[in-house]
Amino acid sequence: MPQPSPTNQLGKAFTWIAWLLALAILSFVFQDALEEQFNPNQNPQYQVNEQGLNEVILKQNRQGHYLTTGSINGINVTFLLDTGATQVSIPAHLAEQLNLPQYGSFRVQTANGSTLVYRTKIDELRIGNILLYNIDANINPSMQTNEILLGMSALRKLDFQQTGKQLILREKHAF
Repeated sequence: MPQPSPTNQLGKAFTWIAWLLALAILSFVFQDALEEQFNPNQNPQYQVNEQGLNEVILKQNRQGHYLTTGSINGINVTFLLDTGATQVSIPAHLAEQLNLPQYGSFRVQTANGSTLVYRTKIDELRIGNILLYNIDANINPSMQTNEILLGMSALRKLDFQQTGKQLILREKHAF
């Protein structure tokens, strides 16, 4: 049986390397595209309106949800806006990374049933140019996602208006 030539073996090796590099580049490019579809507000658009109030303009994702990148106490997080949630709800694994204290537990009814959560307080919550302070929240050990539900304990401090596939969050007038 004849031995394959070293040139032939080298050619096959380079072909495999080229295919692997092409797959790596494609997955890198498409990962960014998929992430942009999931959270089109990774760098939310914001402005100051005619009344001098800060506004953030969010785009709907492909599933019709509003996700955005923001921060809690200076640490970047992803928020999923949820007007059906009474409070901001933070998965326990993220609360640990955010160093959020626990102030006692209580039961809540979620879309997935009854669960035990822990009270916490967010000193500073930021989305774009909007800052909110002293926000009541809960830590939910049952949540396995990497998104924080931005519930009404934060949203009630804002005015919001949906037009088409965008949502405008606006600071409330300080009276």
